[in-house]
Amino acid sequence: MALAARLIRGLPGTLIQSIGKNSFSSASAATAAKLQELALEENCILVNEHDRPLGNASKRDCHRVDPKGHIRLHRAFSVFLFNSKGEMLLQRRSTHKITFPDCYTNACCSHPLYDIEGEREELNALGIRRAAQRRLNYELGIPLSQVRPENFHFLTRIHYADQGDGVWGEHEIDYILFLQKDVDLKPNESEVSEIRYIRRDDLDRQISGLEAPLTPWFRLILANRLKLWWDNLHRLRKYENLEEIERF
Repeated sequence: MALAARLIRGLPGTLIQSIGKNSFSSASAATAAKLQELALEENCILVNEHDRPLGNASKRDCHRVDPKGHIRLHRAFSVFLFNSKGEMLLQRRSTHKITFPDCYTNACCSHPLYDIEGEREELNALGIRRAAQRRLNYELGIPLSQVRPENFHFLTRIHYADQGDGVWGEHEIDYILFLQKDVDLKPNESEVSEIRYIRRDDLDRQISGLEAPLTPWFRLILANRLKLWWDNLHRLRKYENLEEIERF
């Protein structure tokens, strides 16, 4: 079953898809590690605390914690994906990820890239939406046609920082995107080791039962906004905050 995904039925309304770690060959592991290393050369968009662009720096430079504990502020996004039943997709990051490996998080978390001109477009957060479409396709195998930029609901921006393991950390203006749609999933095992849909009424039990930690951005959003937003999936416009950058 090398390179194949194993499908497991969990609790009612919950689908768990786990990529068997024992089936991940040494050659595949080496390829995954190489891909993660190459990704560090991609250029992120540097911003100030007001989200105004300041240029670019490699993903490596944007995530290294300097000797004084500082991390360069850059632009990012977090996608929260729900199916037509209102269940939320949770992913477990691959052990090969350089930042926050083997942690649970929302459906997709990444960055618009400076070198892709269309992802620098700021009007209506179009560049962010394009980046989200690209990464959902890369990480979760969702066809591009199923996650068009106009399908995303841009809710707000969150400024947060976390020093991670003291070597690799995060300091981001994080654009929060919601998407409710049934999609086809084919996870990229170099990025994702597990995906599961969870119900709103089972959220606390599911989170408390996870066998790995949460990413800091997901933990922050879960503690401050996620339950409110999830309870209002069909009237999210009421909870938009597009002018301010939220800091918890």
